[in-house]
Amino acid sequence: MIELRPFGHLRHATHGGWLDTRYHFSFSDYYDPDRMGWGRLRVWNDDWIGPHSGFPPHPHRNMEIITFVRSGTLSHKDSMGNIGHTDAGNVQVMSAGNGIVHAEYNMQDDPETNFQLWIESDQPGGDPYWELRQFPQEDRAGHWVSLASGSPEKDNALPIRADAKVLAATLKAGERLTYRADPARHQYLVPNSGRIRINNIGAETRDGVAITGENMLTVEALDHAELVMVDSR
Repeated sequence: MIELRPFGHLRHATHGGWLDTRYHFSFSDYYDPDRMGWGRLRVWNDDWIGPHSGFPPHPHRNMEIITFVRSGTLSHKDSMGNIGHTDAGNVQVMSAGNGIVHAEYNMQDDPETNFQLWIESDQPGGDPYWELRQFPQEDRAGHWVSLASGSPEKDNALPIRADAKVLAATLKAGERLTYRADPARHQYLVPNSGRIRINNIGAETRDGVAITGENMLTVEALDHAELVMVDSR
């Protein structure tokens, strides 16, 4: 099964002029019993954060939070003393474990955009941790690269406490890329840029594509495209 979720149909919310977001799944005051997640993927928010603004300190627990920065720079500070700045194309992971308080800000003069993903932890509790890593686009050209994984050493990825992977790839117009899927698992794919066809179903930039029950995925880029996908049980 492949279900297209067009970007224009996603729930749209704004907050105080500094945050403009689209929710792929139920979040905050948006509740849809048919959109509570996809497998272990619980949240996929498409955020725009205005200059010199952001999320003040707030807590999390037992959630794996992965942020893929689409443009600009996102600054992080947490109760463990971690401070960092994640630039466009790079990724940060925060495993909330038994509890962490963090803040995320755009301290720049231009807007910042990101995909923020929450994956339910398989191992509740434990010490929280935070890490960021660079993932150059050229290293993802024409093939999938694992950004975050529950098997980080095997996948050379940032670690998360979940039976899941976050992957990315870039394709030139006309290129194709396959992914061998487990039909018992769930995949959720979003083109960060470009138009694609996946198993002959078309998707536009920032559309959501919910997939399960498939053995093989074939993605064809109609334009230069950057892909981000979660594969989870």
